[in-house]
Amino acid sequence: MTDTYDAIVVGAGHNGLVCSALLAKAGKRVLVLEANSQVGGAAITREFTDGYSVSACAHLLYQLQSEVRKDLKLSTRLASEDMTTIALSEDGNHLRISADSVEGVSDEDAEQYRRFRKRMTRFSDLLRKFFNKRPPRLGTKNIQDFITLGQLGLDMRMLGKEEMQEFLRLIGMNIHDEVTERFESPKLRGAISLDAVLGTHLGPRSPNTIMTYLYRQAGDHGRTGVPAGGMGSVSNELAHAARNAGVTIRTDMPVKRIIIENGRATGVETVSGERFESLMIISNADPKTTVMNLIGAKHVETGFARRISHLRAKGNAAKLHLALDGLPAIDGLSKKDYAERIVIAPDEHYVERAFNPAKYGESSPNPVLEITFPSFRDETLAPAGKHVMSAIVQYAPYDLKGGWNEEAKANFMQAIMSTLAGYMPDIEQRITASELLTPADIESEFHISGGHWHHAELTLDQFLFVRPVNGAAQYSLPIDGVYLCGAGTHPGGGVSGAAGRNAARTILRREKAA
Repeated sequence: MTDTYDAIVVGAGHNGLVCSALLAKAGKRVLVLEANSQVGGAAITREFTDGYSVSACAHLLYQLQSEVRKDLKLSTRLASEDMTTIALSEDGNHLRISADSVEGVSDEDAEQYRRFRKRMTRFSDLLRKFFNKRPPRLGTKNIQDFITLGQLGLDMRMLGKEEMQEFLRLIGMNIHDEVTERFESPKLRGAISLDAVLGTHLGPRSPNTIMTYLYRQAGDHGRTGVPAGGMGSVSNELAHAARNAGVTIRTDMPVKRIIIENGRATGVETVSGERFESLMIISNADPKTTVMNLIGAKHVETGFARRISHLRAKGNAAKLHLALDGLPAIDGLSKKDYAERIVIAPDEHYVERAFNPAKYGESSPNPVLEITFPSFRDETLAPAGKHVMSAIVQYAPYDLKGGWNEEAKANFMQAIMSTLAGYMPDIEQRITASELLTPADIESEFHISGGHWHHAELTLDQFLFVRPVNGAAQYSLPIDGVYLCGAGTHPGGGVSGAAGRNAARTILRREKAA
């Protein structure tokens, strides 16, 4: 006998868990099917070598939306902290950046940074409001879309004429021009540039990198945290909230296909051959995987299939995990500094040069890195007296010339270690085990097409009203009963829960109106 549900969610990533919990709280009988053995998608904690555990892909919490926390009554321990960002310098004169101030620069730069942060915070708050709403369709006659557009216009006008003009001027600009105009300090320019391009196929000189910088700030204004137990603790709490609401979650259940009959969804079939019936299927998978693999191009119009297939969704960031027999020596850091967020991005030109090879399918010989030592804060992640290092490394293009074979990975690993050694001379002697996840590995482990953690590049033509593409910008696909709720939808990636919440609210609103 085939089980029947009001809704089936494909994938137990954090957005899928948020969406399922909200649907269940509204009285729906919901099933979540997850391909892997644990929930969380790319936000999991797992052991990568004996005794050492790490947040496998996402490793910092900085975007979880307050609306999601409130709706699901999440614990306050999941709130972001105010970790200091330490921009390393080879001479030990490091820069320290908090949410609203910077140390190690001239008084003029410190004042400019305060003004810059005030403006960017105000602009990111404007985006954040919009992130937690269904994006309106342009040219629509829907009253809710009119209301959303009107509210957006009103919020922009409330900035004041001068600031509204500045917002519209900056949103499509590159971060390079802004930081070089404002700041004297190369390290400050480099650290801000890194924040603008992290996880993207963009360099500081690329258009709309101010937008991607604002996107990063549109959670907790740039405050970052390392949850106890790693990012898996966030996903586990979301799964707990979903189960408490009545959701059934089944792991090790990869979905083979979404069943389409007479132009509408009727259920799903798993790789093992099990079938589950529902007239509502919500995919937490990326848009390409959902449309081209789970549904099949034959079930959608040719133009729509072409737009999905052309979606730019190729990752450019790798993830490095190191098991260490002790903390590496970093000149100029005190022991407590290892609890903070550490970046290697000496200046904006360094970041741009790191990006240049990726344009031609080559990895960076001098990469930029975002580094944490999560075991410094959480001793459960490593054996007593030992430590684990977690780093996001750019640039590592998904479409590497010759592919990501063992030689290519070894060469990139050598480039990373050479870069680290410039700041941590004893790092290689400290390593007892390592793991390097390229975008190809991320694709394989987390089932993300192209290994891109946003499921689709964040650019103005794949953002807001047109994310992921025309015809699928309000969480529904052009097939009755099929929806998207993952990072490939508005507003995008990062552990925010906004996409899952928006999708659930959109579905419930449509049902109520029907």
